[in-house]
Amino acid sequence: MLTALSAARKVVPRRIKYFLRNPTPPTTLAPFARPVVVLGSAPKSHKPVGFDASYRIISVNGSQLALQYWDVDAPDVTLMGYNEIEGTNTSAVEVRRVLGGKRTGSLYVLAWRHGRERLEAGLKAIDYGFGEIHIVDRYQRMALLHKVTGRLNLELDAETKCSNGIIAALFALYNGATAVILSGINPHSAGHVYNGVNLARLHVRMDAEMLARLVGLGYPIYTADPQVSVDIGLPLWRGIDHANATSKQE
Repeated sequence: MLTALSAARKVVPRRIKYFLRNPTPPTTLAPFARPVVVLGSAPKSHKPVGFDASYRIISVNGSQLALQYWDVDAPDVTLMGYNEIEGTNTSAVEVRRVLGGKRTGSLYVLAWRHGRERLEAGLKAIDYGFGEIHIVDRYQRMALLHKVTGRLNLELDAETKCSNGIIAALFALYNGATAVILSGINPHSAGHVYNGVNLARLHVRMDAEMLARLVGLGYPIYTADPQVSVDIGLPLWRGIDHANATSKQE
């Protein structure tokens, strides 16, 4: 009881600090104003029905490896966790391996704490190119989730955090995507497209809760993966015309 009470008392100042700081969610230079594909690293992903050059792509960590099968050279935006730059765990090492020699349009690095110079040196070391780079701190992540979903998540531990894939979906919605199509994002899957280690996924419960919340709030969020549609209950993307017709009926 005392332990729980102490933990609760610690949360209150953090909540106050968050609102006093009033952080701004990460933004793009111009609104997307079109469908956005958020590409994750689940072993199975699908090119969305009707995909063409008018769609924008946000990749997460090393997921852009799958774009070689879509005839796409580089994503428009990449969201990358801070650990992928210098981490020594298997996932981080594999991400750096597959990103070597590749590039992205705009790179957003989440929760990086060591300064821009060190970040750029780390990216140069793996030969990963970018048009522009942004550092997104924890409070901006919290602000993004709060603005889009109305929920305040203090990210007290790994189980209460959303994955970077869900953060990417929120980022797309906040920045004007007319539809967000998830591909290769399945909270129930294990393993990653860029390695064969079959690592378990974190954030399973929170990711599923956030997706259900987004659907419940009426956001235009879909999946390109049929099995994810069955497992999670996300509407399956069937093309822009179908989405427009469904929207008019509602």
